[in-house]
Amino acid sequence: MLNKILPTIIADNELHSRWLNTLSLMENTGARKISASEDPLTVTYIILKHAAEEHRHAFYLKKQLEKTGVTLPTYAAEYLLAPGSSKYYLNQLDVDVCRYLKTELNLKGAELRFAAYLLVTYAIEVRADELYPIYQDALDEAGSKVNVKSIILEEEGHLEEMINQLQHFSPQWELHAQKAVEFETKLFNQWVEQLGREIDR
Repeated sequence: MLNKILPTIIADNELHSRWLNTLSLMENTGARKISASEDPLTVTYIILKHAAEEHRHAFYLKKQLEKTGVTLPTYAAEYLLAPGSSKYYLNQLDVDVCRYLKTELNLKGAELRFAAYLLVTYAIEVRADELYPIYQDALDEAGSKVNVKSIILEEEGHLEEMINQLQHFSPQWELHAQKAVEFETKLFNQWVEQLGREIDR
């Protein structure tokens, strides 16, 4: 469905600017969630790197707005696409994964925060590895000046790093990661449906 929506978004500078701003919001939310899950004493190089790169993606997408000729100053609802679903999506994924980890692995406190960071981030990186190349293909097709190639390269690296961390976290990491992907897929589909409804208005 995203394949059908993206050409419509890219063809309209106002929609395209709100789409970029929405992606920026989501990258920024992800970066803030990573930072919130850090243990102040044991935070690792990988976690710091990952948070910094997600913040950079949020900034980079905001910077790409200039190429649409539309300025959107904040992440206020009127400057986003599907604002309700866009803001709800990552927060709800976090809630779903935490609930699963509490029930299945009886985790709490710092252990729960770290495990949730691993699984939520893994699910988001799997999605990013799919979404950004689809978006880039649509940009190329439309001859747009906007590009997300640098994000694609970094997201591929992030996924490898998450798999490596998950392998150390649990011998059953694939089972837990698949559960996180299931939660994310449901939320992503709801988000795309809301995008479609908003664009069809």
